[in-house]
Amino acid sequence: MLDEGLSKTEAAYRLVRRDILATRLRPGAPLKLSALRNSYGIGWTPLREALSRLEAERLVTSISNRGFAVAPVSRTELEDLSRARCVVELPLLQESIEKGGHDWENAVVAAHYRLSRCKTAVDDPSDEVVDEWDEKHEAFHAALLSAAASPWLLTFHSTIADQLRRHHRFLGLAPTLRAAAGLQHGYEEAVEALRQAVAIEHHTALMEAALDRNIERAKTLMIAHIGYTLHVYVHAGDGSINKR
Repeated sequence: MLDEGLSKTEAAYRLVRRDILATRLRPGAPLKLSALRNSYGIGWTPLREALSRLEAERLVTSISNRGFAVAPVSRTELEDLSRARCVVELPLLQESIEKGGHDWENAVVAAHYRLSRCKTAVDDPSDEVVDEWDEKHEAFHAALLSAAASPWLLTFHSTIADQLRRHHRFLGLAPTLRAAAGLQHGYEEAVEALRQAVAIEHHTALMEAALDRNIERAKTLMIAHIGYTLHVYVHAGDGSINKR
């Protein structure tokens, strides 16, 4: 629910951004101002300003004489984002493990428990289930890093996480899209890769390494964890996901 005191431009920005990150506005989809105005009940000028802001965040692209579109996802983009995540997240993880106290430990355990209780997109690809899993998964990783105190690194991490969220969301839906399109080749491999990516076991291993203050093991597990999404893309990408 958005704050009623927001300006129309800010409201448009938040609404469109929310739907891009949740892939309700699909990667590569055209963003027609008339359709957006009907969907959100907001005028053209605030929408144009919002789309310009989102273009600066690389969530939207502009095409000469053709308007705006949702930025596509691609293997190249995912690989770059994954490298950037490692560069930023591993120092934050180390600092958090070094500095975290009892409150941090309790927060990590609680976040892991809430994540473990969630269904996944493999079980049920409905928006409600995927939204809840996304929320709990993000909260678990936020808890792991919550004792770190580098404002710049945390800002960079938030930006990268937003970009990765829509890649993850779209990848999670790829097997369902493949089945709906009648594309049988690779479907089982895509589902199995997704099942491994969202499995609670490697989240549990991450938690245990962090609580044991085993920094090197935690960093090794995090690198492997980040790589799971690319593994899903390799199996789900052909024909189901747009490419640049």
